[in-house]
Amino acid sequence: MKTVIMAGGRGTRIAELAGDIPKPMIPVQGKPVLEWEIECLREQGFDDILMTVSHKKEAILDYFGDGSAFGVKIEYFIEDTPLGNAGALFCLRDKLTEDFLLLNADAVFDVDFNRFVEFHRRKGGLATLFTHPNDHPYDSGLILTDSDGAVTQWLTKEDQRPQWYRNCVNAGLHILSPKLLELRPDTPKVDLDRQILKPLAGTGQMFAYQSPEYVKDMGTPERYAAVCRDFESGRVQARNLKRRQKAIFLDRDGTINRYVGLLRGIDELELLAGAAEAVRRINQSGYLAILVTNQPVIARGEVTVEQLREIHNKLETLLGREGAYLDAIYYCPHHPDKGYEGESPELKIVCDCRKPKPGMLLRAAEDYNIDLAASWMVGDSERDIRAGIAAGCRTALVENKAQFGQTMTAKSLLHFVNETLGGMTFGTEA
Repeated sequence: MKTVIMAGGRGTRIAELAGDIPKPMIPVQGKPVLEWEIECLREQGFDDILMTVSHKKEAILDYFGDGSAFGVKIEYFIEDTPLGNAGALFCLRDKLTEDFLLLNADAVFDVDFNRFVEFHRRKGGLATLFTHPNDHPYDSGLILTDSDGAVTQWLTKEDQRPQWYRNCVNAGLHILSPKLLELRPDTPKVDLDRQILKPLAGTGQMFAYQSPEYVKDMGTPERYAAVCRDFESGRVQARNLKRRQKAIFLDRDGTINRYVGLLRGIDELELLAGAAEAVRRINQSGYLAILVTNQPVIARGEVTVEQLREIHNKLETLLGREGAYLDAIYYCPHHPDKGYEGESPELKIVCDCRKPKPGMLLRAAEDYNIDLAASWMVGDSERDIRAGIAAGCRTALVENKAQFGQTMTAKSLLHFVNETLGGMTFGTEA
């Protein structure tokens, strides 16, 4: 698969650091950020690169040449007249005969591109966006999706957003079909987001690939400083899903939010004191924060799947307001006992995902390459502890003094984090 790297931006927000070099040539740990990108691509077999250049292009051309010194092949398109951040694609369409990766040259990332490509091919859409949660979704553009990952709405920072929303933000990495280049918008400059991608929302032809891997725009001095810290701490490389991850699996009711019995209404969901701070600390520690929750209310016909999605959207919104996020949410909709009015017979089964069975943890481990022995299961019930033990995790019981064979007992999720993670951090999100 060809890779198009857009390297023609001026980088006005970071000009004080760039000096007389283009933004993609700003060094991070002694190498231009663009070189880090090319190395990541080459190591995964993406060695056929088309690069668009413009502002101070000589610095890029002289350094990388035809790419052979870096183990790749590079062809250039010189953008003498500004064409917008997508106009050059229409000039390259004769070379883009198959689906291609589209990246920005000033992003810092270390991701498993083959996973990304496999997802794109499985969905079969015209475009796939690499998305992730961040610690400031309240002032970020949002990508809204259906349960299959198809993008239903593309919300810019200025657009009105729903009251409750999933923390899903476009990271600026894309896989596109050349079919999107068949008709050029009738404007001198072409904006990728507003003129090509946003119109695909709601068509079923654009999907979001949600991943916890590291992608960060280093467009401001503050973000550049954060990137440098993350490189030094090892955070950038550690998040690549080719490498084994470690996770803290979290029960929902009684662990993150107030226990009310079977939570059936969205108004009943309230965060426990300190829960958002605890999740934020998990985010900063290098562990994935993954929710695993039994939801028998689905099988019993008391809550619909869409209502549960909205409840979880509220949970993500409340956490996001305090700079915290969940990397993934898994729920079991099953319930073995029959006899409830309005129940769903197909969900009245003995499954392998309802805690104390470890199915949700095992599925997450497969999805995110998680080392279960290096991970924790944290919850407030015997079911949580038994599920964690069955999965091979260490376990912590919170808000409960009973003994179920757990590794440790903690007064709250924040107490658990303070006791186990301490000052551990890979830096903060930006």
